[in-house]
Amino acid sequence: MEKKPTSTRLDTAPAVITVTGPNRPGVSAAFFQVLAARSIRLLDVEQSDFRGRLALAAFVDLPGADLPSAAGEGLEDELNRALAPLGQRVSVERSAEEIAGRPRSTHAVVVLGHRVSAGDVSAVGRVMADHGANIDRIRGISDYPVTGLEFSITVGDASPEAVAALRTALAERTAELGVDVAMERAGLARRSKRLVCFDCDSTLITGEVIEMLAAHAGREAEVARVTERAMRGEIDFEESLRERVAALRGLDESVLDEVARDIVLSPGARTTVRTLKRMGYTVAVVSGGFTQVLEDLAESLGVDYVRANTLEIEDGKLTGRVIGQIVDRAAKARFLRDFAEENHIAMDQTVAVGDGANDIDMISAAGLGIAFNAKPALREVADTAVTHPFLDEVLHILGIPRDEVEAAEREAGTYRRVPLGEVPEGRG
Repeated sequence: MEKKPTSTRLDTAPAVITVTGPNRPGVSAAFFQVLAARSIRLLDVEQSDFRGRLALAAFVDLPGADLPSAAGEGLEDELNRALAPLGQRVSVERSAEEIAGRPRSTHAVVVLGHRVSAGDVSAVGRVMADHGANIDRIRGISDYPVTGLEFSITVGDASPEAVAALRTALAERTAELGVDVAMERAGLARRSKRLVCFDCDSTLITGEVIEMLAAHAGREAEVARVTERAMRGEIDFEESLRERVAALRGLDESVLDEVARDIVLSPGARTTVRTLKRMGYTVAVVSGGFTQVLEDLAESLGVDYVRANTLEIEDGKLTGRVIGQIVDRAAKARFLRDFAEENHIAMDQTVAVGDGANDIDMISAAGLGIAFNAKPALREVADTAVTHPFLDEVLHILGIPRDEVEAAEREAGTYRRVPLGEVPEGRG
């Protein structure tokens, strides 16, 4: 249990002093100068700038001369005289009883959408209140390509069952509203993620590589039907892969290079991987696709690991077979564990992002599983689901704000923000 600040003086009383007004140079200096002249002891301070408006709050121990029974208005009057020329308003809230300490939030909730309205925030707040959760702080975390708000909350009943019930209620309500929601434990557990593993087809990239290859063989519709059944979990992935690859028999190997050139990244993919790498994350791509198509892409993104299937080629032609072990759903989870072990990363520090039934084991094994525009079978087991086409949402779910991403992009000379309607899809 968090300890509350206690006074060691018998003739003191705690108080919260707030200052609001335009953010100008000299406000903080003038404020603390008044407190220093009165030898007022600071217990806690917080200051923020919200679009040019200052909010400064100090939790203090007032000396006896400023107790309510004495000259109680002296401090507030003096502060207002000192700060009024700077456009500030000051209030002092005293209490003869101890004032609660700063809340230690138990969870973080991120809400993301093309637009997040006051109605959305009200609805989310109502769900939290109905489950005994208090909102401690709200901050904007993104304004592009989606709007994002991060709620720091304290859950009254932190049992696994109660937290799961709140998470489910939030997901159901936000699905009705058309926004995405992610809920995680706050504190070091959230900040300690170190490995992110992406599926490739329809996650890191917008299409399905095998369907692109099948188009060159004139069998795109046939292969697409098998792919869809496999992604829904209706047929075994290995069986479906061998059936689809057989349709590619006789294709010239030069087609692999053509398809590789035609790959389109999901919007925000390049920025997302670049940001994760800057922050020291290990980044992996595990795919049911093919190494001959994906290796150059993975190298250009700078990912640390890429695992995929290998097409057999004889005399410059695809044989319709794959070489070696199939990268199926069990293999994806195994690779995730291998990457974590090799880098001395605990499994609860891992993140997996995918879209289909083939990703179920990997998503379930990760500390945080994110379903990206996913099929129902995967959404049922994922910790959170993204329904917008922007991979940047992964960063915001991890608590990485857009302004910090863009500051790093500017420093590196890679910054780019254009109107969303003008962004060539997938080039992010």
